[in-house]
Amino acid sequence: MISPTEITLPGDGVLLAADRWDPSGPANGLVLLLHGGGQTRHSWRTTGRDVARHGWTAVAVDARGHGDSDRAPDGDYGMDALVADLHRTVESLSARPVLVGASMGGLTSLVAQGEDPGLARGLVLVDIAPRVETQGVAEITSFMRRGLAGFDSMEEAVAAVVAYNPHRSTTPNPDGLRKNLRERDGKLYWHWDPRLVEGRDGTGRAAADAADRYARARAAASAITVPTLLVRGVLSNVVSPEGAQELLDLIPAARLIDVAGAGHMVAGDDNDVFTGGLRAFLDAVDATF
Repeated sequence: MISPTEITLPGDGVLLAADRWDPSGPANGLVLLLHGGGQTRHSWRTTGRDVARHGWTAVAVDARGHGDSDRAPDGDYGMDALVADLHRTVESLSARPVLVGASMGGLTSLVAQGEDPGLARGLVLVDIAPRVETQGVAEITSFMRRGLAGFDSMEEAVAAVVAYNPHRSTTPNPDGLRKNLRERDGKLYWHWDPRLVEGRDGTGRAAADAADRYARARAAASAITVPTLLVRGVLSNVVSPEGAQELLDLIPAARLIDVAGAGHMVAGDDNDVFTGGLRAFLDAVDATF
């Protein structure tokens, strides 16, 4: 089994924890894995191993305020800060990666690549597009807020995840879930900064305006020329068929994989379909360089 090496990477004024998987032979390139809001780099553990077995170096990063990465001193978790972190991380790796981003990580990758076309050699968006469904985003935020009070047991945490993602055919693995939790004063808490859902000063005034975020993401998408893949869960409450089509219209060369039976958490809901699509995409990217 290919095991990851824990490394530290620079962000913009913060240090970011990461795992790195290296292939047994020469690498075809670098895949940078960026998780969604409220997750950690451990969400990519299966994908990271699979990518390395396929001949690529994989690096999964904890975003600022998540997992073992630094919390933002000023509580800034806006798009500008996330994009700046991504630029610093890519610079430190000294290679143009293929960016694979889920939800928040995907939106960060989309904006960063569109605003700096030389940043990456390919882009994979996991259930994210410029147009997102308001209700789905609200459900994610509500799930995160409910976790602020912590859980009395691992069973309670598992039940919360199942309630949020009821269509998932498998129950979350407690051992895997434990990596995203920390014990404090006899309770289990998600391993991210509570200010992520509170805004910079705790009032929510710093939350990005949805209309501005949409306009920025659309503009970025229209500037993207690298190979692009959108992987969408058919049961997603965040990216609708219309939202997916809009992305394809903005990036005419982009491809779409609809994953039946999967929701917003595509990589976890149907990892075989996701990793198979990712391997084929990486083969196509490798053939163009």
